[in-house]
Amino acid sequence: MGGGATRLYSILTPTLSGRSPLPLPPDHLGPCQPVDANLDPVFCQEQNGSPLCPPDPADLLRQCKEALRDRPPRIHRKFTYLNDENSAPSSPIRVMQWNILAQALGEGLDGFVQCPMEALSWSRRKYLLLEEILTYRPHILCLQEVDHYYDTFQPVLAGLGYSSNFCPKPWSPCLDVEGNNGPDGCALFFDQSRFEFLDSVSIRLSAMRIPTNQVAVVTMLRCRGTGRCLCVAVTHLKARSGWEWLRSAQGTDLLRHLQNLVQKHPTEPMGAPNTDIPLLVCGDFNAVPTEEVYRRFATSTLGLDSAYKKLSQDGLTEPEYTTWKIRPTGECCTTLDYIWYSQDSLRVDTVLDMPTEEQIGPNRLPSFSYPSDHLSLVCDLSFKEE
Repeated sequence: MGGGATRLYSILTPTLSGRSPLPLPPDHLGPCQPVDANLDPVFCQEQNGSPLCPPDPADLLRQCKEALRDRPPRIHRKFTYLNDENSAPSSPIRVMQWNILAQALGEGLDGFVQCPMEALSWSRRKYLLLEEILTYRPHILCLQEVDHYYDTFQPVLAGLGYSSNFCPKPWSPCLDVEGNNGPDGCALFFDQSRFEFLDSVSIRLSAMRIPTNQVAVVTMLRCRGTGRCLCVAVTHLKARSGWEWLRSAQGTDLLRHLQNLVQKHPTEPMGAPNTDIPLLVCGDFNAVPTEEVYRRFATSTLGLDSAYKKLSQDGLTEPEYTTWKIRPTGECCTTLDYIWYSQDSLRVDTVLDMPTEEQIGPNRLPSFSYPSDHLSLVCDLSFKEE
């Protein structure tokens, strides 16, 4: 990878080069506290007696690109602007939703038959993943299949001012892969300069009151600029065909939890009435738009809409694909990932478009130029006037 890779990770944190997972928190499926970058300043270590300052995001991005200088051209995507300039907000909230592909699954179980093993190596993928995040610099970042939270994503993003919560799956398939880095799960990051942390909970999703292997992280935030509260959830529902009923049950359980949280959370001053709180729900639902779980979210009393429908001409149709891969069972090109938002209190201002088939290439995803089999979803939202 050359000197760029060495410089980048020596600046970040010494744990990034290791493969051994750190121990999980003892109670990872109950109420959780955010990881506060101020309490664990991994970027303020001393080197030769001099403290290291927190890295500049633009400089880190340049170093990622330097480390990846031998890769094919990066997939370039453009934002679609949905409102005229006069009505555009001065400081929208940027949200990124992304299934980043668990390292253990990519190397061990997923069987991407057209993707060279070298392209799946962590030594390359970690730079591609960080490059994608640093390119768009979201205020809210929702990730699935995270199996390098403790040794990579938490310390790196904490150094850039993000606080976060992580919930691993109870029985992660990553643990079945030799040399794994621990269980994969869902992670939710937010920019501390933009949001104040209020509360967070990790939820093990149930189906007909029976706990399942899928989880969600729900975090309550307050926007520092507007004082408005926002409830953000990230989830990853059961994969594979034949499990549509289970995804529907898991989605119903998550909606029930969210209904209780946004209507009952004590965010208002003492004695003031508690009003409903705007919602963002990001995730890999493993469900096409014709599935029951999609219909349940679209018709929920929470008033949710899907941000990526805004890319279609009629505003009613999801993209043709958010994932495109080739496995031994054949080619899979479909939409499984969504950003749901409260349409009565939030407005979508911009949406990052989907790359073309030509940009993705004949061998599909992942590849030397893109680190996951799922495409990132990015949009800018703003609060509507109360």
